[in-house]
Amino acid sequence: MDGVDSGPQPTPDRPGSGAEPQGDPSGAGAHAADRGEPYDLAVIGAGPAGLAGAVTAAELGLRVALLDLSDRIGGQFYRQPAAALRATHPERLHHDWAAFADLRRRLEASGVAHLAGHHVWTVERVEGGTEWAVHAVTGADGGEERPVRVRARAVLLATGAYERQLPFPGWTLPGVVGAGGAQAMLKGGLVLPGKRVVVAGSGPLLLAVASSLAEAGAEVPAVVEASGYVGYARHPRALAANPHKLAEAVTHGAVLLRHRVALRTRSAVTEVHGAERVEAVTVARLDEQWRPLPGTGRRIACDALAVGHGLIPGIELATTLGCATRRTPDGARALVLDARQETSVRGLWAAGEPGGIGGAQLARTEGELAARAIAARLGRDPGPGGRVRQLKSRRTRLRTFAEAMATRHAPGPGWTGWLSDDTEVCRCEEVTAGRIREAVQDYGARDARTVKLLTRAGMGWCQGRTCGAAVSCLSGDPEPPSERRPFPTPVPLGVLAGLSPTPPLPAVTPCGSAAWPPGAGCGPAGCAGAPPQTPGGPTPPLP
Repeated sequence: MDGVDSGPQPTPDRPGSGAEPQGDPSGAGAHAADRGEPYDLAVIGAGPAGLAGAVTAAELGLRVALLDLSDRIGGQFYRQPAAALRATHPERLHHDWAAFADLRRRLEASGVAHLAGHHVWTVERVEGGTEWAVHAVTGADGGEERPVRVRARAVLLATGAYERQLPFPGWTLPGVVGAGGAQAMLKGGLVLPGKRVVVAGSGPLLLAVASSLAEAGAEVPAVVEASGYVGYARHPRALAANPHKLAEAVTHGAVLLRHRVALRTRSAVTEVHGAERVEAVTVARLDEQWRPLPGTGRRIACDALAVGHGLIPGIELATTLGCATRRTPDGARALVLDARQETSVRGLWAAGEPGGIGGAQLARTEGELAARAIAARLGRDPGPGGRVRQLKSRRTRLRTFAEAMATRHAPGPGWTGWLSDDTEVCRCEEVTAGRIREAVQDYGARDARTVKLLTRAGMGWCQGRTCGAAVSCLSGDPEPPSERRPFPTPVPLGVLAGLSPTPPLPAVTPCGSAAWPPGAGCGPAGCAGAPPQTPGGPTPPLP
């Protein structure tokens, strides 16, 4: 297969990844395999951003590989039931299904090589800095002893996001699931997390999850929102520019009203009760700092709790390459991107949630815009100038709303008052809030890294993805977690041992020297750390 090496491999250039390319196998990508040429573009992630980027780039004449850990396209947003479930109307579990159906049709008609079941664990520069090598392991859980290397001239990161979880007493009981996890169970498995499900946390995802569960037959006694919706009135321009967002909220609200679901704002689930599994939750009113108000606790009987406090951009692959990040209004980290969706590392683009949580429509917009910028960088026609201007305008409008949304649903500092000392914060290493407080108060820890060294919080299987935000808050660290991890996904030692040595890159001439004038090859956050010699030369201006 074009630009793909599989291992372990006595013959390093042996093609084939174990995944069949979608679309016409006799297209440009298949022919290039015989010449051992790299792809023009490797897209990591087959959600809305990745699909839009891949099909647009292919339609502009680029050879494209699309890698994704799932065996089906769509990502978390367009997750679909397994074929064995024989779902007749999966579109009923989604809104904006027509946009996904269009992307799927275009993918099937393209020459894009869809590499399903590929868990990407690192990306590196090769060939003197003119190409990228994308390393992946294969299989349902990445456990197959067959590493794959995909070579490409450019890389688009469309790696999505994962849920932010804030702990509270009882959150480890069976029956407590993430809000997004409950939605994934319904979309992917056609199952409910329980018969009577409380939905809690913060963010607009709660409304979508609650309405989906109610429509699927679950009893939802309450949606418990820690922030509120009145604050959106402070962003009239963002609301006026995005009337469809208001229409979505009205649609979800109508479903909740029809099913008699109570909406409790400025409230939170502060404790879960049960012996073997969830039996009830305590809901308390909160002040503006998210501190529970004394005497306001009320029990609600339920057998499941779907809880989530927003999403965190999936940027691990980018941060290991040194990409610049920014702090988002809700206290997470997202990538710094320029007007063409390029990161601070030249030749590496990103679209969708890695640049800040914004939803599927924004992800599709940024994916297409990035693909057109990549085509221009590689010397191809990026398409009509009017289309590019339309995409940029839409991106600005949607990103403005996304920033307002993040501001309104940012966790308040008072949430740590929910925690008793025996509440587990790091589930992998069984580290309690009391141990973290001891590290801060008795041993002088002032940041999440020191707490980690003293308590092992964040050293477990999830590597801090679940507890990172909570540990950072409890430690008093003013900065959100850096999201820097050597391996974004587990990698067997045999895979690492079987890697071929990578020749060193040429020495980088410092910015400002005679050989490299200031600004050459620099991204929005400064020096990109690589010679400005990406194929195609300087990026021609988009129309």
